[in-house]
Amino acid sequence: MLSFALGAASYSETTTAAISDSIEVKDYLTTLSPDNIHPKTNREIVLSLLKGHYSSPTIDDTLSSHMFDSYLKSLDPNKLYWTKSEIKAFQKYRLNLDNALLTNDLSAAFDIFNQYQNKMIHRMVWVQELLAKEASIWDFEKKESLVIDREDAKWAETDEELDELWKKRIKNSLLGLKLAGKTVEEATETLQKRFKNQLHRAGQTKSEDVFELYMNAFTMTFDPHTNYLSPRDAENFDINMSLSLEGIGAVLQSDNEFTKVVRLIAAGPADKAGELKPGDRIVSVGQDETGEMVDVVGERLDDVVKKIRGKRDTTVRLEIIPASASDITQTKTISIVRNKVKLEEQSAQKDIIELTRNGESYKIGVINIPTFYMDFEAYRKRDPNYKSTSRDVKRLIGELEQEGIDGLVIDLRNNGGGSLFEARELTGLFIKQGPAVQVRYTDQKVEVHTNDDPNVYYNGPMTVLVNRLSASASEIFAGAMQDYKRAIIVGGQTFGKGTVQSLQRLRHGELKLTQAKFYRISGQSTQEQGVIPDIIYPSLYDKDVVGESSLENALPWDTIRPIHHKKYGDFSGLISTLDARHQRRIESNPDFQYLNKQIERINEQREKEHVSLNEQERKAERESLELTSLELENQRRKAKGEAAFKTVEEMNEFNSNQESTDKKPAQDDAALVESSEILIDILSLTPQVADNGRALKL
Repeated sequence: MLSFALGAASYSETTTAAISDSIEVKDYLTTLSPDNIHPKTNREIVLSLLKGHYSSPTIDDTLSSHMFDSYLKSLDPNKLYWTKSEIKAFQKYRLNLDNALLTNDLSAAFDIFNQYQNKMIHRMVWVQELLAKEASIWDFEKKESLVIDREDAKWAETDEELDELWKKRIKNSLLGLKLAGKTVEEATETLQKRFKNQLHRAGQTKSEDVFELYMNAFTMTFDPHTNYLSPRDAENFDINMSLSLEGIGAVLQSDNEFTKVVRLIAAGPADKAGELKPGDRIVSVGQDETGEMVDVVGERLDDVVKKIRGKRDTTVRLEIIPASASDITQTKTISIVRNKVKLEEQSAQKDIIELTRNGESYKIGVINIPTFYMDFEAYRKRDPNYKSTSRDVKRLIGELEQEGIDGLVIDLRNNGGGSLFEARELTGLFIKQGPAVQVRYTDQKVEVHTNDDPNVYYNGPMTVLVNRLSASASEIFAGAMQDYKRAIIVGGQTFGKGTVQSLQRLRHGELKLTQAKFYRISGQSTQEQGVIPDIIYPSLYDKDVVGESSLENALPWDTIRPIHHKKYGDFSGLISTLDARHQRRIESNPDFQYLNKQIERINEQREKEHVSLNEQERKAERESLELTSLELENQRRKAKGEAAFKTVEEMNEFNSNQESTDKKPAQDDAALVESSEILIDILSLTPQVADNGRALKL
């Protein structure tokens, strides 16, 4: 039997022989052309962008070149189908797409796509023929490797070079499935189904799909949040926002052949279950507790969403590659019970952390704000008891002060934003009226959102805890507290979502258009840079993967004229001392030590450029990673006086059970405890106190 290295015939031989005349290719190959409505929609989109986009775009050769690259990347992001000579043949379009846009000419879009579709379908059939060969062609003892990230790779010189690349990719997938417990035959069957599904979807591609892809290559040259939505996607716009009110509560997006979790909806089923995380990639989906796991790698986003959605109180199982996994063989299966996201479950919640310093006891209040919410319907009906973030926080502050707190932590971790009105109102709880945020529009006019309530509802020392998933309204509030010198901001650099979109109806579909930008009262934008904490905590989130700055064509950070505002304190002389004390504490804190070692390990894995295709090497790597995880976890447990785990399986089972329970109390949350310790530092270092003993003067 032939070895792996001498496996299937070359792609070029196969396409000119068996494949070109095969029934499969004839069944799936079609030549697509624009629908009659598409040139009109092209014109409508171009005019809307020229008139309404925040950046006042120009359609010229520079845009054309950028759009050309974006379109090719959207079709073949990993450079798996086209060769260098084929890409060279497309160069005639590089500087002509601007003229095509202005004349509503879509011929280049469809010419490029039809050639891509031809290559992709032939390749899928070639893969099926390769997988149909005897399993013994796959030599898992051979010493070879596969490049992990091909984004910056060069285009292949020949089809034969692509053949070798595809053989390695298939071998890697087979090896991953084999290490996950499947036989080579079972793994082969899984891949055959996966590629057959891709063929089936290719055969269902419509002109509308091509037009939407091409238009987004255009719109997203201006910024990543300006998108054209086809009539189908416009109708299902909530797919892009969340998995409906009765789903799992997660925002998903396509990430090459995978579906990736972008964020979780606060208090949604996935968030409460605790196992699904931003950055996780979904491999397969199963219904109920025993339903077959259906492979979804390579599927369209909306098709994956349909599988995940379902009736309330039913269970969906997801096989995922965790964001922290070192390679795609490290999958795990989780279960989530679908449910409705309830407003009351998204409400702000309070807790108290009790600490002792130098023999003195302190009570630190904690208010967790999962999202900036407001019951708009009740508000419009003038219901005096309408529910909102600021009203709930005001009540919680009163309750905490009744309990005699010495300081307050506002926890905005994982808060993706929400109501701008509520961000302004929340700011007003801690200052004597004043501006909260500036909004600059397309015409460059600036609108200042001001809180007019002269009352201050809490005047004590504060820290605001943020992380990379704190976005939008969270950044407005945190930025205002930092600019007013009203609180010390701690945690991780925030997301950097500082733009405002509106949805514009077209005759055919809709356009989501960026029309404004947020600015802090200091004049700094929250866009791209986000809010940088005064004291930075270690974080597992990679800024190159998560956050606005990781998105292509994100609008830049900039500044406008600041607004005069009062300063409630001067922390400039305190920050270095506070940070030094913070660093000393976390050096001996078991949870922070564990986190730092996790970050080191993940960074080492991220720097790997190749993955081994040798089974024994991969097993050894996996075992080494698992034993390292066990060792790190047991070091932490020993330092905290807890019993060590005997095996990796025992540790994984414990962690899975822990993740599925309710969130841990504030007293056991290392980041909240450290934020409280910083408050005690502030109290000890701040000589000016108010009459109540520990409240800062305002």
